[in-house]
Amino acid sequence: MTIPCVLSIAGSDSGGGAGIQADLKAFARSGVHGMTAITAITAQNTVEVRAVEAVSPGMIKAQIAAVADDLGVDAVKIGMLGSVATIEAVAEALGRLPAGTPIVLDPVMVAESGGRLLDVDAEESLRERIVPLVTVVTPNVAESRVLARAGEDVPLEEVARRIHALGPGAVIVTGGHREEASDLLFDGERFESIPGERHPGGAAHGSGCTHSATLAAQLAKGRSLMEAATAAREIAGAAVRDGLREVGAGAGPVNVLGLRS
Repeated sequence: MTIPCVLSIAGSDSGGGAGIQADLKAFARSGVHGMTAITAITAQNTVEVRAVEAVSPGMIKAQIAAVADDLGVDAVKIGMLGSVATIEAVAEALGRLPAGTPIVLDPVMVAESGGRLLDVDAEESLRERIVPLVTVVTPNVAESRVLARAGEDVPLEEVARRIHALGPGAVIVTGGHREEASDLLFDGERFESIPGERHPGGAAHGSGCTHSATLAAQLAKGRSLMEAATAAREIAGAAVRDGLREVGAGAGPVNVLGLRS
């Protein structure tokens, strides 16, 4: 059997907890070959984002083309994009992939430590240039309200409907920041709740990256959206539960590979 090859288009987390580093660990956990196109380099740890330096649009497109031309791309996970220029470059590169390639967008806006990872002026570009291209978008509650331009008074089902109207195939609002820890999936026709446990004693840095990367890996393996979403919720939840709370002074990294001394 051929091992699926999954591409992460995202930023690098120097602390190893989120971003490209989290995606590669999640890909390995799901049994696929991980490839990367790095959009930005962050000076980051569990406490703060100290600096962000964008990779040039031309280099981003070159990375994507290099792996697509040789290894092929069975699915894509998109994470931190950061700026309008990066969004334009990624949108152009995605247009050159084979039709039907599963694309998962984790609309990264703010790091777990609070550092902003998407320029405010790039939010509209993300809505218009990337969201319509993807198979599924996986915002947390706060990100979903920004994408949908919806206040706290708008029910989450309506928020999901508004995001779906932007053009993605489906929407999964992840439950990590809700009282009820379940994810909410909307495919344009029906809502599905994907239950999961809350782990308040766990470590959550990289949980969104792990969820979306796992979802992309499962889609690359031929799973249905519901099957892939269920696996992603289970694996990301376990990674938080088993998180490395002792690593760093802030929100510790998730532990998708089950590391222990």
